[in-house]
Amino acid sequence: MSDKDVHYMELLEVSKLIQSRKLSSVEVTQAQLDRIAKLDTKLKSYVTVMADKALKEANTADEQIAKGRIKGPLHGVPVAVKDLCWTDGEATTFGMPIFKNNVTREDGTVPRKLREAGAVILGKVQLTEGALTDHHPDVPAPVNPWNADHWSGVSSSGSGVAPAAGLCFGAIGTDTGGSIRYPSSACGLSGIKPTWGRVSRYGAFELAATLDHLGPMNRSAADAGAMLGAIAGADVNDPTASLLPVPNYLDSVGKGIKGMKIGIDTRYISDDVDGPTTQMMEHVLATIKALGAEVREIQFPDYRDVLRNWFPLCSIEAAVVHEKTYAANKSKYGPAMVNLIESGMKLSGMDYQKIILDRLAFKGRVEALFQDVDLLLVPTIPMQSPTVKQMAVTGQEYADLWYAMMRYTAPFDMTGSPTITLPGGFTSSNAPLGFQFVAPHFREELLVQAGDAYQGATDWHKKHPVL
Repeated sequence: MSDKDVHYMELLEVSKLIQSRKLSSVEVTQAQLDRIAKLDTKLKSYVTVMADKALKEANTADEQIAKGRIKGPLHGVPVAVKDLCWTDGEATTFGMPIFKNNVTREDGTVPRKLREAGAVILGKVQLTEGALTDHHPDVPAPVNPWNADHWSGVSSSGSGVAPAAGLCFGAIGTDTGGSIRYPSSACGLSGIKPTWGRVSRYGAFELAATLDHLGPMNRSAADAGAMLGAIAGADVNDPTASLLPVPNYLDSVGKGIKGMKIGIDTRYISDDVDGPTTQMMEHVLATIKALGAEVREIQFPDYRDVLRNWFPLCSIEAAVVHEKTYAANKSKYGPAMVNLIESGMKLSGMDYQKIILDRLAFKGRVEALFQDVDLLLVPTIPMQSPTVKQMAVTGQEYADLWYAMMRYTAPFDMTGSPTITLPGGFTSSNAPLGFQFVAPHFREELLVQAGDAYQGATDWHKKHPVL
């Protein structure tokens, strides 16, 4: 088997080869492990590589497939999980040195479901400290495989770098304020942030309980739909996980978007947006219109208060998460996490209640938009791919930068709305650009349908970095 022929394949492509026995899962897994060993000392996407376990899982998959016991599209395919998901017998560090010896004796629900679907888990990939905005000072940040000078996205940084670099066929990310969407956009991936509650959070270390979403990051919308189908659903260990049945998201592939109503607020998606992002959005609009979608002008509700409320809401929920460890270990926390936790500790019950009421009102206004449209179309961020240097600001510049960055992401964490991020072009420095479709709650099949249609008419998702 030629690694060159396989490592940049889409998940569903390599799945067909494995399940038709043209390739073995062991061959593909070993090739991925060899590529990780060759490239990841520079890219730094993995925290833990589980080589022996992965090869054992791959061998089991080959034996089952040979007997005709195929479990689904993930069977035998190597993937990775963000290092905040518990994995039996392995450390889950949460991007924090104080948890380097935090070994659990069970899988969280998402890794368990991946294994039940026959996927091979190659290892645990890197994230920012506590899944916030910055990597811990003692933790090296993953390197964007497209251009090392450019940001790789946060907090699911390793979950973006590894699939983009051909070091797995998909990865699990989490999103509290944009953490699936930023690295998907920065690394040229297709990532789904599901509806809050669509995927169980059991066994996933929290940043902020009511904002955290787990979802897949892949090379195509169809791949992301396949991976979401494996991890979604009810869970006795998580009473907040939805009891609604999980559709077969791959049934949406190939349906096209003719007649689909897609809403845009021209002012919302263009004011204070830079030239490359504006050009990308114009190309996206032209493409979906050519595919037969009906683009409708809508008025997006004023998002400014709910955006300002994201930080205090996240801070008070994070303070609860770290209540037992923070006081004794404050000196071992990085500055961003210290600021977050201590801000949360200062908030009053009245502050919190005001935020909750504003959040509920905003959520209702966004839900009302879907009375007239099927999906919304927005950028991921209002500027072309930022550089590492641009992201390394402090003080008020830091606060202003993140307020701008979160304009199109955090509001949809506050509403719990599902989104899909898709690659939509490149900057002059060969850095990917991305955009989002947003759907009504529990309508992820529409995201897969629209994403697949767009990718059938474009080839941005088929471009890969040269490493």
